[in-house]
Amino acid sequence: MEEYNKSNIKKKARLNSLLTTLLNDPILSDVPKNPTLADVDTLISFELGSAMCISVLKLDGTSFDVTVMNSATVKDLKLAIKKKVNDREQSSMGHRHISWKHVWANYCLSYHNNKLLNDDDAIQSFGVRNNSQVCLSCSGSSNGLFYLFSANLLSCIILFFPILEF
Repeated sequence: MEEYNKSNIKKKARLNSLLTTLLNDPILSDVPKNPTLADVDTLISFELGSAMCISVLKLDGTSFDVTVMNSATVKDLKLAIKKKVNDREQSSMGHRHISWKHVWANYCLSYHNNKLLNDDDAIQSFGVRNNSQVCLSCSGSSNGLFYLFSANLLSCIILFFPILEF
């Protein structure tokens, strides 16, 4: 019995070593820390050409990439953004709550000045392709208040822009 335990411990150590080596491989750098089956499926689809990588430009000028299927809708893109941001925040700060209902009520995605407002629209119908960049932009309001994401996407800074009359 003791010999079985030693053998089992050696196998686990070898497996952990192999897993660590695989996860540190630069080829697998786009695999999330705790990938779901959907994450792996999307990455395989990307390698096969049936998914696309889209860069999301934030209001602070930084960007991040998300991968979605070629047939993705605006809603699918929003879900990919939500997952990416939540995973990033979870890994850097622990559990934080972002009100995505508030985010999408005050911000919208746009591509070449076309606002992606209807969740059911296919993103390819706007011309979004692999390696495209969509922008996160303020929806704005009539009284001149605009919300800007802070660098960590967690808190909103309210800036007042006076309404210009021409």
